[in-house]
Parts: sequence; structure tokens; C-alpha cells
Amino acid sequence: MAISSTTEQFNHPQRASLLRRALFLEILTVGWNIVEGVIAVTAALAAGSVALLGFGIDSFVESFSGSILLWRLRAERHDMSGAEIEKLDRRARKLVAVSLFLLAAWVAFDGVRSLWEREQPEASLVGILLTTVSIFVMLWLGRSKRRAAAALGSRALKADAFQTTACWWLSVIALAGIGLNASLGWWWADPLAALAMTPLIVHEGREAWRGEECDCR
Repeated sequence: MAISSTTEQFNHPQRASLLRRALFLEILTVGWNIVEGVIAVTAALAAGSVALLGFGIDSFVESFSGSILLWRLRAERHDMSGAEIEKLDRRARKLVAVSLFLLAAWVAFDGVRSLWEREQPEASLVGILLTTVSIFVMLWLGRSKRRAAAALGSRALKADAFQTTACWWLSVIALAGIGLNASLGWWWADPLAALAMTPLIVHEGREAWRGEECDCR
């Protein structure tokens, strides 16, 4: 259940348990995405897959975002004032947004370059399995973090939840690209999938920067 006003949020007796829940979700996010990123980037480099490489780098960005939120949430546990927490929350949200903008720029550049040079990636069974599992993991994590963000009144955690939802979409897009390449030999589906990721990443970055509501379910 969400806690109402800012003063009540920081003094509510349930807030300690909510913070523990949020910290658990962020620790899980960081751990999962480090493992996911290492596997995805390794498989992407072996297969020459732009979509899978973009997906893997996004996993590291997600780990960075989760680390920022761990910093923010742990700071609150050290009895910082409400005003200090709000300021830290805004700073954390901006850093999450910047990481998304940088990722979008890189993915767009590499996708266009691969299409121009007609790079033909190899099929990646590891990539297909990894993105399939990620779809389910990111779906659960995104929903859980949105609930925690609403209960804590944290826009930084909400921004991180948006990024996790974006990671879910990236999993779907990456799976489509590498799946079509593997099953039908459509090499161009891989870099096109990478390019399809960029508007979503930019949108999520703008939402995080402005701290606006997201209508993701």
C-alpha cells in the first residue's frame, strides 16, 4: 500500500520493510544483469550480432542503474533527512537517464554501420535462450520495482523500474532479431532489431530525466 505525503513517507513504520524489499530487488537486478551482460556480450561477439550486443550492453547499463539505486536506498537507511533524500533521488534519476541516452546513441550507430557494411551475424542459440529467460525475469522485476517505487514515493526507483521494463522490450526485440536470423537467415533482421531498440531507449531516458509517470503495465 502506497504511503501518502512526503513527511509521512519518510516516517512511516512500514518504510523500513519497504526499503529492505527495494534493496533486495536492486541487488537481484545488479546480480542478474552482470551475469546476463557477460553472457550476452560474449555470445554477441562470437556471432557478430548487433542486437545481442546492444542487449548485453543494456544489461550493464541496468546494472549501473541498479547500483545507483542501491546507493540511494542505502543512504536513506542512514537516517538522512527527507529533503536530502529527495535531492539524492533526483540526482540518481538524472544519472539513470544519461546512461540510457548514451546506450541509445551507441546502439543506433552500430546498427546503421552493420546495415551499411552488410555484416551477416551467425546464429546464436545462447542468445536465443538468454533473451527468452530474460523476458520472464525482466517482466517480474519491472512489476515488482514499480510497486516498490509507488510505496516509497521514489521517482529514482520508478525511473529504474521503467528501465527494467525497457529491458523487457529489448529482450523481445533482440529475440525477434536473432531468432529471424537463425531460423530464416534474415541477417538484416538483427541490425534492424537493434535500431528498433533506440526509440524505446530514448523514450525511457526522457521519462527518467523528467521524472514523469509511465503508463507501462
